[in-house]
Amino acid sequence: MNASDIEAVGRALSVRCYLATADTEGEPHVVPVHPAWEGSTIWIMTARSAVKSRNISDNPRVAMHWETNDGGDGLLVWGDATIHGDAETKARLWNGVFDYDLDVFAPDGVDSPEVVFLAIEPTRAVHAIAYGAGGVRRWKRD
Repeated sequence: MNASDIEAVGRALSVRCYLATADTEGEPHVVPVHPAWEGSTIWIMTARSAVKSRNISDNPRVAMHWETNDGGDGLLVWGDATIHGDAETKARLWNGVFDYDLDVFAPDGVDSPEVVFLAIEPTRAVHAIAYGAGGVRRWKRD
């Protein structure tokens, strides 16, 4: 498995995945998200005040789990997240990177100070085939 396989497997499984963050006390928080891909970076639009944003401000380590398909194939990705709220990044991502209309989830638009994007840089991944009975593919960033 290589870094580009992560995107291919994730896209084949589901448009949704679950993002896990933790606060400074280690309290976990898991939410469904609809990520976008740009190269090896996984992007998520969210609110600056969201729990996931606050957690990432304190603890950038995250984990993601794509919904397992009917055959039992699943994908887990761990990585480091950063928050981006600058106008240039927001404008670039707003059109053409995501496969859904961001205005539906951010009615105040791209210029809203509450809109931010999370960039997740994967550090490792596990692709389990048939719940692992069909094999497990692993990747780790060097």
